[in-house]
Amino acid sequence: MEKLPALNVRNAALSPCSNDPVTGFFRDGHCNTCAADQGLHTVCAVMTDEFLALSKYFGNDLSTPRPEFRFPGLKAGDRWCLCAARFLQAHAEGAAPQVDLDATHLRALEIVPMEILETCAIDADPDAS
Repeated sequence: MEKLPALNVRNAALSPCSNDPVTGFFRDGHCNTCAADQGLHTVCAVMTDEFLALSKYFGNDLSTPRPEFRFPGLKAGDRWCLCAARFLQAHAEGAAPQVDLDATHLRALEIVPMEILETCAIDADPDAS
């Protein structure tokens, strides 16, 4: 599995998303991707209780530890590389978590419009219209 170039949605070098817990399709702390990453785990998001509950409701329980997969379970405040389609679904439901644009892979734009990512960005201006 060859990683695609590590560029973020700002077309700059991809920043790390999280090493605690270790995230990413390659479990390298980055939202890197490759052709085998069918879920496109490219959006670096900050977990919220609301998003974790929604994800569990949609069948992807990210809160429960799964030691057999070396997965600690996530809690609010953890950063995680989300599937771009799940992020877009959460946005449509009004439960999108904040995202780190510097750590969100460029390929996320194949599914999520930049305008949506920008409105959810950690550094977004809440008063911008």
